[in-house]
Amino acid sequence: MQRRGFAPAPQRKTSIAGAQFERRACGSDGLAGDFGVTFEDFDFSFAGQLDPSIRQIQSLDYRNPEQLAEGDVLVVGAGNSGAEIALDVKGSRRVWLSGRDTGEVPFRIGGLAARLLLSRLLLRGIFHHLLTVDTPIGRRVRAKALHRAAPLIRTRRAELTGAGIVRVPRVTGVTAGLPALADGHVLETVRNVIWCTGYQPGFSWIDLPIFDAEGEPRHHRGIAADVPGLYFVGLHFLYAFSSTMIHGVSRDAERIARAIAARRSTTAEHAGRVTIPSGTRLAARV
Repeated sequence: MQRRGFAPAPQRKTSIAGAQFERRACGSDGLAGDFGVTFEDFDFSFAGQLDPSIRQIQSLDYRNPEQLAEGDVLVVGAGNSGAEIALDVKGSRRVWLSGRDTGEVPFRIGGLAARLLLSRLLLRGIFHHLLTVDTPIGRRVRAKALHRAAPLIRTRRAELTGAGIVRVPRVTGVTAGLPALADGHVLETVRNVIWCTGYQPGFSWIDLPIFDAEGEPRHHRGIAADVPGLYFVGLHFLYAFSSTMIHGVSRDAERIARAIAARRSTTAEHAGRVTIPSGTRLAARV
């Protein structure tokens, strides 16, 4: 997986183009193309324009506050990772948390009621069975959820405020080597930047006409709409809000496995048939 915010290190990737996929998906062996998904970073090219004295860390590499230089901290990205890291590094430092307020789940996830009832109701009930592409409310939620960060789960807004963490608008660029915010302010005393900007699906290795205007693959519950034999598993809200959770992705994977098996069976059956053109005369055996 690759993080948003930093250019990824060079990696060898396998691309799939139309002709190549056609051979794999429709060849004589009936092999279906069943693909997962990689994750790529957003290109914050201005990260390289920050003053070299500012220490930059990706949330993927963060372990503890000892990794930071002395001085104030800017955490970029106000989702779950950003909020939790902001609390962890606060101490006596000044900490800014940059990004849109993502909201929070309406109960404390670690409380007794949550452990006994609410988490099961939410994760196994609402996320798994109610919020799906088969329900009107699920389709409405999916349209918004595909392009928004998840709400805070373990951290509460009140905790951030009580700890003295300052919420600021998103970072939009660099001024004189310092991070500049959407409201025009420049954070002049920042000595550390922790990038917590999350992931986005990476489809750049798929060279097929399967994407909509938003760059999302057209599919129904993981089965590509325009390219027979192409499948997806692990996408956010592939079928339900739970599709990136263990119990949700296992259900999706089972369905895709059945679809692949059915396609192979059908392909093998067709391969064993002999097609006789209409009007052909067959010699009768005596």
